[in-house]
Amino acid sequence: MNVLVINGPNLNLLGIREPHLYGHATLQDLEREVRAHADTLDIDVRFFQSNHEGAIVDEFHRNREWADGIILNPAAFTHYSYSIRDAILAVAIPTAEVHLTDVDNRPEPFRKISVVRDVCAFVVTGAGFGSYLQALDAFARMRSNVPSR
Repeated sequence: MNVLVINGPNLNLLGIREPHLYGHATLQDLEREVRAHADTLDIDVRFFQSNHEGAIVDEFHRNREWADGIILNPAAFTHYSYSIRDAILAVAIPTAEVHLTDVDNRPEPFRKISVVRDVCAFVVTGAGFGSYLQALDAFARMRSNVPSR
């Protein structure tokens, strides 16, 4: 099984950005942890991070033949990116919306809005790096339902 992990804007600053919310671990730490967990599940992973909406859409398109599942942390794009929403629909690959924090219980009202949620197979929030690991576990459970490429 192949899983593409896409991280949106500002996640390249993990470890620096708002450590009281996101901790001190870096994006590279996240990728190491996800890869190690994926290896235990016999899942191949690829990683991509961009601060640019179009680049994220392009990554969906580029991997449409390779990926059996996508883990997407759209970050701020969660709240308004209809182009990413449309990319999820266009590639028709089961996609998990993940967030490090519990966005539904953050104080800012806009964080409760997700324009991608209704087109995702499932959502995992609020578990830090564990959100990604839980998404991998869910894909492993779904493996028999995901067509091989």
